[in-house]
Amino acid sequence: MSLTLSTIVAAAAPALSSDPISLSPWTLFLQADIIVKLVMIGLLFASIWTWAIIFSFSGRLRKVSKGCDSFERAFWQAQDTDNFVRDRGREDLPSAQVLNAAVGEWRRSTGQRKMQAEGARERIATAMSSAIAGAIDRLSDRLNILATVGAVAPFVGLFGTVWGIMRSFTAIAGEQNTSLAVVAPGIAEALFATAIGLFAAIPAVIAYNRLSHGVNRLEGRLSRFADGLYTTFSRELEVSE
Repeated sequence: MSLTLSTIVAAAAPALSSDPISLSPWTLFLQADIIVKLVMIGLLFASIWTWAIIFSFSGRLRKVSKGCDSFERAFWQAQDTDNFVRDRGREDLPSAQVLNAAVGEWRRSTGQRKMQAEGARERIATAMSSAIAGAIDRLSDRLNILATVGAVAPFVGLFGTVWGIMRSFTAIAGEQNTSLAVVAPGIAEALFATAIGLFAAIPAVIAYNRLSHGVNRLEGRLSRFADGLYTTFSRELEVSE
């Protein structure tokens, strides 16, 4: 008996009327293997942690930059350095720390009986450089987390991808069926793990580069402030020789 077009359509109707495979993110997570679920959860936590660091660090960097700008302008306008250091020297700002380091070394050097101007200059410069390095290290403490997430998250997502594909091949071997209904869920889970990895890594890399640029600008600003202090104290040392 020959097959007619109506017979073929009738035979294919049950398959066409079956429920489509759901590829929503929540369904993919629920259907994923326990290993892939752990990968997804870890990447989601990394993404949340990354955004928390981005917002908090951006606000802190902006606040510190404005504070240093106000502090330095007020210092250069001050008539009495000692009074300024006494009034504002304890502020929690990198510029204040640089100023305190310079003034402290100045007082120790000029308090000696036999003062050597060249040695005093070197010690003042070294003290300010150490203060700048310490301030920048404390400020940029969490940037390494962004760098780590940006570098590691894609590979963690890739691990989930490899595991999901292996699970798909296992399903194919077990059911001896290469149809899309068998292969699609595992591959979709694998690709979803990769997407989450990229979702965590891309903002981390962009924020790391942007915030590092802001920290470098602040470091350059502190270096210029230290150069101005060095010039001022060097001039005073020449007068006191």
